[in-house]
Amino acid sequence: RSMEVWSDAPGVQFYSGNFLDGSIPGKEGAAYPARSGLCLETQHFPDSPNQPAFPSPVLNPGEVYRSTTEYRFRS
Repeated sequence: RSMEVWSDAPGVQFYSGNFLDGSIPGKEGAAYPARSGLCLETQHFPDSPNQPAFPSPVLNPGEVYRSTTEYRFRS
């Protein structure tokens, strides 16, 4: 199995479920213990406003922000 992530965003942030403790029921009542989940968020790079070499994340008044992210799963 594989997953591809396609996005027009320049970066991706990864978070893990390190602090899950099984106390919140998941799908069909399943318990999710520590490290049983992850999150991928496409976005601008951290500290972008202060890094001239990074793409600018600034949105000026009247501008519209749109971003597309596509997750492709294969088996």
